[in-house]
Amino acid sequence: MKKFLKWLYVSLIMLFLYGPMLVMIVLSFNDSASTSVMTGFSFKWYAELLHDTVTLQALSNTLLLAVTSSLIAVVIGTMAAVGVNAMRKKWLKNTILTVTNIPMMNPDIVTGVSMMLLFVFVGKFVSSKDVLGFPTLLLAHITFNLPYVLLSVLPKLQQCDKHLGEAAQDLGCTPAGAFFKVVLPNILSGIVSGFILAFTLSLDDFIISYFVSGPKFQTLPIVIFSMTKKRVKPDMYALSTLIFLSVLILLILMNLLSIHAEEKASGKQRKQRR
Repeated sequence: MKKFLKWLYVSLIMLFLYGPMLVMIVLSFNDSASTSVMTGFSFKWYAELLHDTVTLQALSNTLLLAVTSSLIAVVIGTMAAVGVNAMRKKWLKNTILTVTNIPMMNPDIVTGVSMMLLFVFVGKFVSSKDVLGFPTLLLAHITFNLPYVLLSVLPKLQQCDKHLGEAAQDLGCTPAGAFFKVVLPNILSGIVSGFILAFTLSLDDFIISYFVSGPKFQTLPIVIFSMTKKRVKPDMYALSTLIFLSVLILLILMNLLSIHAEEKASGKQRKQRR
């Protein structure tokens, strides 16, 4: 009975989490625009997606923003993680980590409104009318991506031997060379995890982007939201399906890489013990 209840509980969770996405994937192959009746199997909406210039431009903007903000957040977050890990004063370290966690705990709407007010104030200060656009979106996405990168890289640094960098420098490496040749390979899995997490969050964000975006640079979530005032076109189902499958493949690859890295690390430890 207990096993049955456990499987029932897990099945219900999976149904509520992935049921809507399964319906969306099925409807993306519907021959008609109906959201309730499956009239036939067709790639019609995938073909129509290729001719939707507005949606493709929004997708291009979203990918550009997500990749750029994630790369910058990974670089800054990795440097911040190295600095925090090297701190000796616990009170200072805990204070910085607490301040870093505020963007994660703060509601998105509060972050979006506060950033919009800041950017508008700076725009008036420098006498600029069109201050909201790609630069403000980029700064906002870097800001809320940084804590996630820091929390992905910092545990990997804490797992490493603290004397690895010093040993490399004793053998002739410069401080920068010791980091790139010794420390970086050991925390690479955390950096990749932080990048994928930041990329996914940037790709998905709507609330903060809605407040800090301008009319000349629209992301995909904002374009889809504007469609809900009338009706979401079925080609959005096709695009959402492609995005879902892409993210799923990235997550599978990330898990495979992390498993391979753990097996490699455990193999090295076994050799050292022998």
